[in-house]
Amino acid sequence: MGIAFGSFDGICNTAALIVCPLLGTAQGIEPTCYSRNVQISSTLIFQPSTCFVHIVAILMTAIMILHIRSKYTAVGRKEIVMFFYLYALIEFLAIFLDSGVIPTASAPYPWFVAVYTGLVAATYTCLLINGFVGFQFAEDGTPLSLWFLRLACLVVFGVAFFIAIATFKSFASFSFTKPLALWIVYILWPLICVVIYGVSQLILVVRTLDDRWPLGDILFGLAFFAVAQVVLFAFSVTICNAVKHYIDGLFFFTLCMLLSVMMVYKYWDSITKEDLEFSVGSKAAVWEVKDPLLNVGGADYSEEESNYHGAPASIVGGMTGATMYGHGASYGYPPQGYPSDRERY
Repeated sequence: MGIAFGSFDGICNTAALIVCPLLGTAQGIEPTCYSRNVQISSTLIFQPSTCFVHIVAILMTAIMILHIRSKYTAVGRKEIVMFFYLYALIEFLAIFLDSGVIPTASAPYPWFVAVYTGLVAATYTCLLINGFVGFQFAEDGTPLSLWFLRLACLVVFGVAFFIAIATFKSFASFSFTKPLALWIVYILWPLICVVIYGVSQLILVVRTLDDRWPLGDILFGLAFFAVAQVVLFAFSVTICNAVKHYIDGLFFFTLCMLLSVMMVYKYWDSITKEDLEFSVGSKAAVWEVKDPLLNVGGADYSEEESNYHGAPASIVGGMTGATMYGHGASYGYPPQGYPSDRERY
């Protein structure tokens, strides 16, 4: 595989990464085998199959974000949704960089790649911090939790952006021939974040949850992430040659990364309770009204248990309906003293 610490030579010879045209030499490092391009009108589109996966990833991320936002009372909802927003930005920017819509020889290309590098580092930082939300070091959804997450991601984005653009432009003691700092930010930092996140979630599930099914989501996510790295850095050239340059390892890398992100959503959804709003309308509410002013001595009285059997309510002149209409002792219908029909007519 030829991967050396701090060097992109072996990596870029195998995989067509976005940063490779800006490293190694003034002309960049060209991969041994890469996916063939297609021409649309007068524009060449590189990595068309990978760009299709990017579009699918954006659509799937939008669906996951909508589902997360619908769970209003779920733990860590606002924190985890930021991770998916950042991932969607990465996929959106990767469409233009992988496809060559922004040419590698153009002046803006290094700046877009630097932004992409910063977003990648910030996204993995967001995932790392989300791994500790469940431990409630700070209550989720509070300004302390949210602003710590935002500021941490912003700081990491700024550091990674500066390292990338300084490496591409060879200033501030950085050089594209020796991109050690960029290698740490782009290759090593994501691996560290994923390992810490996976271990922390395994501890969280084992120690705090009775259900063990979320362990499967974590393991599947880690497995997809590992497969993505192996396919990209070990078998990209083999795949490319086997299918006659129609696809390469970058296609399967992007696909496996999408599946691992979906496992992050699946895991979060499995450990959070259902939103209470959805259960309000599903069960008939039972209301018990008690008047504390009438509840003397703390006893509960119902209408059936009451000992009060007073006279029925009066409707006319203090007489009850029973008395008025013939059920009393001295009154009948028609009432006494009321003239008969013959006398009235």
